[in-house]
Amino acid sequence: MPQSAKTRNHGLDLNRCSDNLTDMARTAGSHSDITGPRVREAALALFAQHGYAAVSMRRIAQEVGVQAGALYNYTPDKQSLLFDLMQGHMDELLAARFEEPIQDTALERLEAFSRFHIRFHLERPLAVFISYMELRNLTPENFAVIEDLRKRYEGELEAILRGGRDTGAFHVADTKITTLAIIGMLNGVNTWYRSGGRLSLPEVEAIYWDMVRKAVM
Repeated sequence: MPQSAKTRNHGLDLNRCSDNLTDMARTAGSHSDITGPRVREAALALFAQHGYAAVSMRRIAQEVGVQAGALYNYTPDKQSLLFDLMQGHMDELLAARFEEPIQDTALERLEAFSRFHIRFHLERPLAVFISYMELRNLTPENFAVIEDLRKRYEGELEAILRGGRDTGAFHVADTKITTLAIIGMLNGVNTWYRSGGRLSLPEVEAIYWDMVRKAVM
């Protein structure tokens, strides 16, 4: 696929990403293009509000407005539904990051990553919440798939840190620990930020970028 100057791949290989973005749209039933997304939206909201373990397929069906048995036209079971939600979130994250422009220096790449992470995750608070809080409810096989996708995303940040350290731009003792610390800090924005509050999103991005920068320099 041709790319213009300054467009990316950031070390991400979309050919290795899951096929979930297209597979999620392929569900059985004549109205699957309408009902399938409604099932996922309902499940996402219910899982976030009540927790995966407390939500039954019958409850999801009630929210969508279909018979409980009809849900199995759109998903084999509740575990598959949770996995699809989490896999879809990670696929969207990797695809969106892939489309971001490439920056010249390690410092510019780190700033771009930090700001991207905040913007992307603030637009999807329920998906972010589920992706972290419900990992324990995945089967070992499904957990391994999600963990691999997460490591690909985290690996890009670690590569930025490693590149900056190698050129002397960053002073980082352990790139893996620093990667996890930065992502943990950036994820914290989702716990408190509300649109229309005291700080605008650009102001929040600038404050967090300043903290990230000071952590590596």
